[in-house]
Amino acid sequence: MTLSQVPASYRVSSRRDETHDTVTLTLEPAGDPIAAVRAGQFTMLYAFGIGEIPISVSGRPGQHALAQTIRAVGAVTTALCAMPAGQIVGVRGPFGTCWDEADAAGRDLLLVAGGIGLAPLRSALLAALSDRQRYRRVIALIGARSPAELVFGDEIDDWRASGAEVMVTVDRADASWHGNVGVVTQLIRRTGVDPPNTTALICGPEVMMRLTARSLLATGMSAGNIRLSLERNMQCGVAECGHCQLGPLLLCRDGPVVSYQVAEPLLATREL
Repeated sequence: MTLSQVPASYRVSSRRDETHDTVTLTLEPAGDPIAAVRAGQFTMLYAFGIGEIPISVSGRPGQHALAQTIRAVGAVTTALCAMPAGQIVGVRGPFGTCWDEADAAGRDLLLVAGGIGLAPLRSALLAALSDRQRYRRVIALIGARSPAELVFGDEIDDWRASGAEVMVTVDRADASWHGNVGVVTQLIRRTGVDPPNTTALICGPEVMMRLTARSLLATGMSAGNIRLSLERNMQCGVAECGHCQLGPLLLCRDGPVVSYQVAEPLLATREL
């Protein structure tokens, strides 16, 4: 058994409720930490006695402490979301490819998030804002189903103060909402980005990512400068079980971040 298959012990040092079903856990090493995580990578989180699930790292990359944002949708995620401070969890990883946001140096960096897809993009955004002068512009377009389901909403003003241009939209507004209403792709034309000099990072539901990528292509952006974070049924994290296969890719190894140039023909195949 390799080290990547043995969970490291981490302790929940704090927890923050993001929405009614989404929690951000801060995990501190309770022994030897895993290797440094890059923005866009994921870990396998193990709730002892229940099971293991892949979760993207949503905090600043390269830290010993891990921030992991989890939506309760099944037995393992529900158990993780309910964990109090002091609880021990198992962590394997890090796994997969990264956003490589530093590759956009000297260019516009455009992040487009749908729903919980903001979690892995938050890591890239925090990394970019920590070295803001590296980029011409840092732009974040954020879509949520409703104001109540907007994750990290209390951080948006801080991101703006740090130099990010942030626009938010919701599918369904309520009386408290005075912002944009509609799908996140509607915000693209308002950014004024320079397509040949823009790198785009996209994460959200698969249909949202397809439509966003197509909208960016229509502006003149190249498929090679558009990166998506894809999701399939990851179980081992080390490219052995085959559950996360997408055509020729094993997403725990070859993804989750891939260029749209690679992803486009795969996403066009129904039920692949």
